[in-house]
Amino acid sequence: MTGNTENGDARGDSKGGARKRDRAATRAELLAAARERFRLGYDGTSVRDIAKDVGVDPALVYRYFGSKLALFEEACVDQEQFTTLLDGPPEQIPIGLLRSIVFEDWSQFTGDHPLVALLRSSAYEEVRGRLHDRVCDEYFLKLNELVNGPDAELRVEILVGALLGMGAMRSIVRSPALQAANAEDVMPYFVRLFELLLGREAADAAAPS
Repeated sequence: MTGNTENGDARGDSKGGARKRDRAATRAELLAAARERFRLGYDGTSVRDIAKDVGVDPALVYRYFGSKLALFEEACVDQEQFTTLLDGPPEQIPIGLLRSIVFEDWSQFTGDHPLVALLRSSAYEEVRGRLHDRVCDEYFLKLNELVNGPDAELRVEILVGALLGMGAMRSIVRSPALQAANAEDVMPYFVRLFELLLGREAADAAAPS
């Protein structure tokens, strides 16, 4: 049985006794186990399985994280990355998104950009709600600052759709051309798409010097 101790959490050892476990270390192990499990998808992962992998009671997972969804977000979604990228100069956001969503190595999480990680499990309603919030309430609002003229919101959504599609093709489908390419290979084509959707002025501002 698992319980709190002065130095952390008690866990069973191989002899059936209990050993003290540092809270931070146990929490880190739970996050690592969750990342591996969530590779199979959100709905196919249970809190019980994650707890079993670490050797703790499932109740401890809820005590540390509050819910399965909160554990998923902390394990697989880099909240700071959203804030850092979107708080930069608006004209740099699209190129930053290309590098981040499609080409950056996210091995510290599930190997996917946070949005692609959410996309993997988007069949689950709660995760789909988080994906909607991230894309619509954060990315769209920032990118809309770059766009003038008719159908601005539609053009932004097409651009983000292209980015998510490339991210999914590269990390989920593992399509050969995108797997072999790097950001510099894709950049000239992406800048053209960016120019078409957001206008030449925005594309010139976002293009690498």
